[in-house]
Amino acid sequence: MKLEQKVAELKRRDQLAQEGGGAQRRERQHKEGKMSARERIEFLLDEGTFEETDKLVTHRCNDFGMAEQKYYGDGFVTGYGRIEGRLVYVFAQDFTVFGGSLSEANAGKIVKIMDLAAKMGAPVIGLNDSGGARIQEGVMSLAGYADIFLRNTIYSGVVPQISAVMGPCAGGAVYSPAITDFVLMVDKTSYMFITGPDVIKTVTHEEVTKDQLGGAMTHNETSGVAHFLAHDDAECLSMVRELLSFVPSNNLEDPPRKACTDPVDRADAALDTIIPEQSNQPYDIKDVIQRVVDDGYFFEVQEHYAKNIVVGFARLDGRSVGIVANQPAILAGTLDINASIKGARFVRFCDCFNIPLVTFEDVPGFLPGTAQEYGGIIKHGAKLLFAFAEATVPKVTVITRKAYGGAYCVMASKHIRTDANYAWPGAEIAVMGPEGAVDIVYKRELDAAAGDRADVRQKKIEEFRDRFANPYVVAERGFVDAVIQPRETRKKLIQALAMLETKRDKNPPKKHGNIPL
Repeated sequence: MKLEQKVAELKRRDQLAQEGGGAQRRERQHKEGKMSARERIEFLLDEGTFEETDKLVTHRCNDFGMAEQKYYGDGFVTGYGRIEGRLVYVFAQDFTVFGGSLSEANAGKIVKIMDLAAKMGAPVIGLNDSGGARIQEGVMSLAGYADIFLRNTIYSGVVPQISAVMGPCAGGAVYSPAITDFVLMVDKTSYMFITGPDVIKTVTHEEVTKDQLGGAMTHNETSGVAHFLAHDDAECLSMVRELLSFVPSNNLEDPPRKACTDPVDRADAALDTIIPEQSNQPYDIKDVIQRVVDDGYFFEVQEHYAKNIVVGFARLDGRSVGIVANQPAILAGTLDINASIKGARFVRFCDCFNIPLVTFEDVPGFLPGTAQEYGGIIKHGAKLLFAFAEATVPKVTVITRKAYGGAYCVMASKHIRTDANYAWPGAEIAVMGPEGAVDIVYKRELDAAAGDRADVRQKKIEEFRDRFANPYVVAERGFVDAVIQPRETRKKLIQALAMLETKRDKNPPKKHGNIPL
């Protein structure tokens, strides 16, 4: 065979791989509002940087007539490319080939790029759109899933792993995204569940649609499985690029730093009056965050879940930071089970990847009630405490208003190795609020007051607030490093982070801790 013929054969096979399941099936994807697997990769990566691997792999199954149905690539597109010039590894499931199902062969393709990513110290991005395990291959397909799960686990905290669920993801397939650092879902076109509506109807007699059971809003708002909600494929892929701009390529690097044109000493007088005069009145902590960070830009994570805590990424003097903040506008900013889990997961991610933590604290305590106690608030609240205490990255806390009881300890207090702690002048730091404290401390006096009880109680509350519910008792003990004017918060945070740039801290040698799961 002449060289020209050999090259022609290569081009023929290459073209077949490019075609996937064919134009008709790709058109069906487009009608459903979805890009094809290759279109997604092209959109995600810097133009012209994608290098495909294992393009000519085929499955090895000869049962159920599969020997006559072979596609080059076997339904998965894998390879590497660049995002903002940085190396990333990517795989995309092609729903036009066997419904994007996982086979022994295409699982091997994913395993190969995951191993390469770990060696090179580069993020792994999975674009999921699959009907699940390839039933014709039986246990070989399940083995492929387990091979992937193992690598998701051992490379966790080594390189960032991001899962964009852009179609179906069901059964055992859901566990790979669940182990990864961030899950993005597309509204109306993606869903995740262990067992589908038909099985649920048979077993429990519940009637539920795919979207209600495992749609993008369900997992963003109710279950907390997903971290981001996109409205179409393009927005989802843009979010992946944006997310990576805050995150280093691996656990040995620092996050990318961007040039900052926002003055580092910018004071914002509006912060001085942002806290309502009445301590039981709400305000939006996001207004505080946006007034402090570079250019007012805050990239929120899990925006729709456990809204009483706010987490996400921002920059201070160009440095990437992870922000954790109580939200007084929702449930008075109390910590409950979902907020504790959300906060702990985010804190641990930032600690894995050398991203400093900035905490804005306004917390009256843990949410009371039988539902919380029966649900294990003790155990779940301890997750957030464990995460903050374990973290060795630079940690800075600002108490904007309330810091009561055990929640004060949990929210990155000085006592759990936070490096710089500040309080605004109106901060109330105590075991509990003045109202509750007075009822306990002055119980006998209040009982003796009889008809004048209300007046006596109010007087004692004011006395207690003046004497104890302020930042100066804490400052005298050194539990906050400074009481600062709110308008100076940005400058103080940037100064602290600059001072902490060379921080080196570590935990005692051990295999790993035993976080209260």
